Amino acid sequence: MTTSPLSDAIAADLKTYGMRFIGTTIVYAYLQSIGVLNAHEPGCFLHRER
Repeated sequence: MTTSPLSDAIAADLKTYGMRFIGTTIVYAYLQSIGVLNAHEPGCFLHRER
């Protein structure tokens, strides 16, 4: 999965501010890198329970 409802919403909002070269996949990757999204599979040692 390379998108989420959150990344879709953020990308759409950024486009209203004139950011034309950003999309939902880039926002999704950014959200993963800063720890907002946890995209690890349940069997992965990096997966954490919430």
